[in-house]
Amino acid sequence: MLFSRVLSVGVALALASAGCRTPNVAVIAPRDEPNGQTSSNERSAHHAERDGYVKNSSHVVPASYEETSQPSLANDADDPFAGRDELPLDELVAAVKARNPSLQAALATWNAAANKYPQAIALDDPMFQSMYAPKSWNAASNVQGSYYLGVAQKIPWSGKRELRGNQANWEASAASFDAGEVQLRLTEAARMAYFDFYLNQRERELNASSREAISRFRDVARSKYEANQVSQQDVLQADVELAQFEQRQIDLTQEQIVAIARINTLLHRRPDHPLPTPPRKLSVVEELPPVTGLRDWAVGNRPELRALAARVQSEQSAVALACKEFYPDFEVMARYDRFWTDLEQRPQIGLNMNVPLNQSKRHAAVQEAMWRVHKMQADYDQAADTIRGEVQSAYARVQGSRRKVAVFESKILPAAQDNLQAAQSGYEAGTVDFLRLIEAQRQLLDLREKYQMAVTDYHRRAAELSRAVGQDVLGPARPASVPAFEPPEPVRAE
Repeated sequence: MLFSRVLSVGVALALASAGCRTPNVAVIAPRDEPNGQTSSNERSAHHAERDGYVKNSSHVVPASYEETSQPSLANDADDPFAGRDELPLDELVAAVKARNPSLQAALATWNAAANKYPQAIALDDPMFQSMYAPKSWNAASNVQGSYYLGVAQKIPWSGKRELRGNQANWEASAASFDAGEVQLRLTEAARMAYFDFYLNQRERELNASSREAISRFRDVARSKYEANQVSQQDVLQADVELAQFEQRQIDLTQEQIVAIARINTLLHRRPDHPLPTPPRKLSVVEELPPVTGLRDWAVGNRPELRALAARVQSEQSAVALACKEFYPDFEVMARYDRFWTDLEQRPQIGLNMNVPLNQSKRHAAVQEAMWRVHKMQADYDQAADTIRGEVQSAYARVQGSRRKVAVFESKILPAAQDNLQAAQSGYEAGTVDFLRLIEAQRQLLDLREKYQMAVTDYHRRAAELSRAVGQDVLGPARPASVPAFEPPEPVRAE
């Protein structure tokens, strides 16, 4: 009977501690530059601000084991560009970062990592202990009824829980910077897709205008042929050129479908969803910030490097934790034991501890942790060198593209336009044959397409440079100075 009561108490404790449902996991709202220790009130404020890499984290659904949302494309009715005549680049980038699942996956990884901290610093659950001697409760027995009830709690050596928490904090910081790196690469992908869409639109317009020009030349050739001034070959040559323009239009239409599908895929919606047209012209910035400043900015602010720096700190905490393993852990316990006949002996307290005699194992663990630190430091140095090289190479490509655009605008296109006008006047006057007129038109079309490709290439190279630097080098907030590196303290769910 007493055993039944003991068993009932144990079951009640187990049910009370387990609960009956899994709580929802709160979505963390990380900050752009969090510093220092963060109190609960401050963390709540940061949740409300949502001003960091996850400005658009409202699309991240809190996880629950009871309700699992089915993956689906974004609702086409919720179109951020509905009713727009022109597709703005900045709004497209913002929409991609808000809708693309890859960034949401990175943010979910951050959320998961940030919630490791309370697990890392928590004590083990206390243990309820009991023992019962059934035959001692037999009515025919001359022995007193015997049982004992007790509790025990494991307590690690001072500093171990703090170091485990530091490890979890730094890993969460690294996950936050990983999300920032994903955001950079998504921004680059959105810009590249946008510039492909822009180039296709300009090529379609150039193809259509050249086709109209050839149609006018054909009319002139037809009139001169009917007046017996030229042979029929001029008219037939014009027909061949018009057929080639029609074939080119088919290719450009296919490329347009691919460009639209690429943008819609980044927006996480149907590939054939219609888009506004890109702008008529892309501006070219005359001067960029000095490359030395961009390299320094990239090393100080690139999320990839900051993630590696956080992981170096995490491994250093692991070294300190391995050194703490040379010290014992404890288990305190208390119980009431009726196996003792004397009343004074029944209340008991005790202390258990491990004896760290195997020093070689612990020395090996410290060496392992130290070599992991060396490895992470080498990874950081290698990544820093790679990023400096990326910035230098991308900067040179941007400058080269800018100079090409300038040559097209100042020399090549004006000369090609004058050449076409001279050929057209000469053909109408009978001093230039039709093939030379067609060749002048082909040359102008080819050079105009190359000019648009040079403008697009400039912006593509600038997008690569912005990703390498970690900041938009063409935007209003260009890198000007290098702030001190301050690793973040990740915000965790309450």
